[in-house]
Amino acid sequence: MDKSKLVITIARQYGSGGRVVGRKLAENLGINFYDNKILSMTAEKSAVGEKYFRQADEKAGHNLLRRIVGGMGKNPLAAPKIEGDVTSPDNLFRFQSAVLRQLAEEESCVIVGRCADYVLQAAGKEDLIRIFVYADTPTCIRRTMETDSITDTQEALDKLNRITKQRREYHKYFTGNDWEDMDHYDLLINSSRLELDQVAELIKTYIKMTGYDI
Repeated sequence: MDKSKLVITIARQYGSGGRVVGRKLAENLGINFYDNKILSMTAEKSAVGEKYFRQADEKAGHNLLRRIVGGMGKNPLAAPKIEGDVTSPDNLFRFQSAVLRQLAEEESCVIVGRCADYVLQAAGKEDLIRIFVYADTPTCIRRTMETDSITDTQEALDKLNRITKQRREYHKYFTGNDWEDMDHYDLLINSSRLELDQVAELIKTYIKMTGYDI
């Protein structure tokens, strides 16, 4: 890979297989993959209990309606508070954003979710490729049932809708942008008719086409 520190962010619809795609892509490229590990890393660096980050993980903060109506995105470059209400959703997001920026400065990697595309774009990260993986509803239901060992179709659909709603609101709250707005991504992939290995290979091909030596 080019010595410049390329970061690939993957936003993903629940059930689309985006997380698996990210892990496969990272393994294929020989770089690190970050998903839930971000939470433990942030907890360690901030000295705030990991449970607080897990409780707030990809969920909107307080006053959601006011934030959505006002279109007020959070400043991902703001320094987190180290005293007072350090466990507020906004402050936890600032801690997490700082970790994302540090990773992007230090290494090439694949980062899944957590508004990483927005955070790194705002930080002026140049070697950044932003991916959005989605799929049609039947495919998302099927993959949710397979991954989460759910046998009831309605239960899988309910979970899919609940988590999709959480991610939309989380993204809107902290960025002021619509999560599924294609203008904020470099490549959108419908994984409905593809195997997840093929999706990873498609992203790899796109990276090559944009001029990176991988």
